[in-house]
Amino acid sequence: MTNTLAIDGGTPVRSRMLPFGEPFFDEAEIAEVVDTLKSGWVSTGPKTKKFEEEFAEYVGAKYAVGLNSCTAGLHLSLVVLGIGPGDEVIVPTLTFGATANVVEHVGARPVLVDVDATTLTIDPDAVERAITPRTKAIVPVHYGGMPCDLDALHALAKPRGIAIVEDAAHAIGTRYRGRTVGSISPLTNFSFYANKNLSTAEGGMVTTDDAALEEKLRVYHLHGLSRDAWKRYHTKEFSLSEVVVPGYKYNMTDLQASLGIHQLRKQEKFIARREEIASFYDEAFSELDGLVWTPPRPRDGSQGSPMNRNVLHLYPILVNVTDLNANRNQVISALLAENIGASMHFTPLNMMPYYRDTYGYKPHDFPNALRVGEREISLPIQPQITHSDARDVVDAVKKVLTAYRK
Repeated sequence: MTNTLAIDGGTPVRSRMLPFGEPFFDEAEIAEVVDTLKSGWVSTGPKTKKFEEEFAEYVGAKYAVGLNSCTAGLHLSLVVLGIGPGDEVIVPTLTFGATANVVEHVGARPVLVDVDATTLTIDPDAVERAITPRTKAIVPVHYGGMPCDLDALHALAKPRGIAIVEDAAHAIGTRYRGRTVGSISPLTNFSFYANKNLSTAEGGMVTTDDAALEEKLRVYHLHGLSRDAWKRYHTKEFSLSEVVVPGYKYNMTDLQASLGIHQLRKQEKFIARREEIASFYDEAFSELDGLVWTPPRPRDGSQGSPMNRNVLHLYPILVNVTDLNANRNQVISALLAENIGASMHFTPLNMMPYYRDTYGYKPHDFPNALRVGEREISLPIQPQITHSDARDVVDAVKKVLTAYRK
């Protein structure tokens, strides 16, 4: 490995790109998809039902409704709660755009708040300051798989009649105080996008213990029909369905569920491998003399509390740009040139043109999120990467930061 950065003409650390967040499928998923294709039932049907049942059992919820995305779940969660014009929904500014976009879709106002400087999840103190008589819901985001302080949020919400709708897009298998995320709040939403810990290429799930909410979700998620396709066609008895509400086309397909069934069964193995990779990164980056900050993470077993678990969807580092002759984006570009698939999560929503211009937010309104937005880099941590791959990641980070150090 040469000291000259690849972006400046040097030899890259790797000869081939190590992708960020590449999904990992094997013969089990392939065989299940083939079986589904041969069955003749490829849309919502028996495989979706099976996946829903196994997912609900995994997280400890009574009900799980398969959808075509986590965004659909977040939208439907607000719809079935009756949230609309004149209402306010509190959202962390450090999140993907969908978390706030769905609030706009129902005609309510997203109220952005800052995150905790250590966990990078929503700050309960900031939430308390943002609550008004119009606040109808809080949407905490388990950033990178790190559990939010749900006790504090529920303590704020319950006496005021405010709903908690969890954005658990990063958090399949995350635990909080011994309970699995998905079994704690009235509505919890998961993502199965291509780069998630559990991938169905595209897809999502919403979980609940409330039978009335589950029924509403099922009606709204497929055109507002009183009977979905599986109920209509898996029986020999003819029956008509009726449009009882103006619903949406948000259903999951059996092709997606075929992947999800086997991805779900591998989650504990996947999480254990992510913890191994993260531990290797932790030790390696501790040598970088303040150039890199890694958020503390609760772990299972000997590595931390068995009551809380971060499933490490992301391995985020914050680079100390004040000690570098480069900004965060330039560091990512240099890592990409070294064939390391680095990414970032996220530019705060208050700095996005729509939310900035519509609501008049300024970058310094949320200082913790601003710090993350200017410094955060997400490194590859998918379970199929080898120790050699992880070593390449470490070598590339050290090479780039050393080259750019003032």
